[in-house]
Amino acid sequence: MSKGELRRNAAGYMFISPWLIGFVGFIIGPMIASLYLSFTDYDLLSPARWVGTANYKEMFDDSRFWKSLQVTLSFAVVSVPLKLGAALLLAMLFNTGRKGTRTYTLLYYVPSILGGSVAVAVMWKQLFSLDGVVNWVIRMFGVEPVDWIFSPDYALSVIVLQVVWQFGAPMLIFLSGLRAIPKELYEASSIDGASRFRRFAAVTLPLLTPVVLFNLVMQTIHAFLTFSQAYLITGGGPLDETLFYALYLYEQAFTHHNMGYASAMAWVLLAIIAICTALIFRSSKAWVHYES
Repeated sequence: MSKGELRRNAAGYMFISPWLIGFVGFIIGPMIASLYLSFTDYDLLSPARWVGTANYKEMFDDSRFWKSLQVTLSFAVVSVPLKLGAALLLAMLFNTGRKGTRTYTLLYYVPSILGGSVAVAVMWKQLFSLDGVVNWVIRMFGVEPVDWIFSPDYALSVIVLQVVWQFGAPMLIFLSGLRAIPKELYEASSIDGASRFRRFAAVTLPLLTPVVLFNLVMQTIHAFLTFSQAYLITGGGPLDETLFYALYLYEQAFTHHNMGYASAMAWVLLAIIAICTALIFRSSKAWVHYES
């Protein structure tokens, strides 16, 4: 390698060095540390003690671990399709090109920016409290108020509604995909006498499947990482009906100071997300269509 090439390479590495330092120091480094800690008994105060696979074995006998996994899977199965359905519906409405659609698109995107904030979570908790706006509305129709947040039958639904309400990001991605579909295809299908539903089923949906795949993967990952909504609105209750995996991991790490067990849970979560993502990509061969 010549001196000129070395000089050019050095300049390139210098420019990307802030990113490399951050990547190694804040991502790779903590990941390696957590992998080591997952094989130890560590309480943040005492030195870590090597225990091998004891933390992973303990999960099989931990009923709350299985409960948190069941709650998270149920939440993902329900919230992701609802969120993507709402996002696609609004994207199709905003794709008409009518006056004012840009303003409405911005307004519908705002909840995605604010959805994970403490203020919104507190507001959502107030809306669904026993004396909140939701119960005030249903009282007007002669219906008895419901304790939405502290009822095991409804608590998870409250969080699902808040997450579905944050459909702005996938909506914008769907909107970009819709605008990339050639208009000539719609014109040809109209000449052939295809109805709106037929045009959606035969033109829009097949050409939009790559975008659907991307949104499905991203929203599934986000669903498995849900934390702040349950932590701020229900605290994991009632009766652990909203004990999300990430919330239970947090409790183990910072409430019970069981950092080794929490690290093991984090790596199991990584494996679960990787398996779910791989299954989605494997199934995509049957339903995702590319123009080529």
